[in-house]
Amino acid sequence: MTISSRFAVAIHVLSLLELNKEGVNTSEYIADSVNTNPVVIRRILGMLNKAGLVQVRPGVAGSKLNRLVTEITLLDIYRAVQVVEEDALFSVHDKPNPHCPVGRNIQASIEPVFSAAQTAMEHTLELVKLSDIVDNIRTTEASCGSS
Repeated sequence: MTISSRFAVAIHVLSLLELNKEGVNTSEYIADSVNTNPVVIRRILGMLNKAGLVQVRPGVAGSKLNRLVTEITLLDIYRAVQVVEEDALFSVHDKPNPHCPVGRNIQASIEPVFSAAQTAMEHTLELVKLSDIVDNIRTTEASCGSS
């Protein structure tokens, strides 16, 4: 199992909106870049819009960022697309055998570790700005073009 791809797609969408801010960013255009269906993009744009990260104008082609890329963290994006609920990144099986010493104690033993791991991951995401991703894309693309 992995974290939903919505997170990576949302980062892709927001990066594209920044890099093509002078262009028209329709869901079809964005879907072509992501290589997915425009319906998927519209769903993700709806989540990003609800979180205040993008402006989506119904009936008018195009979306744009609602905040500067230096103001958007990967944690903002992660939360916007509802990848996981709070303290729910790792799930614990629901009904271990209460008659077994391991089954009786496993949840209480591993839940604090899982919670700490999720907190650490979210802290890392909070340190990375969307501008870091966009800058990396620009740098990588520039180095490819000069070869």
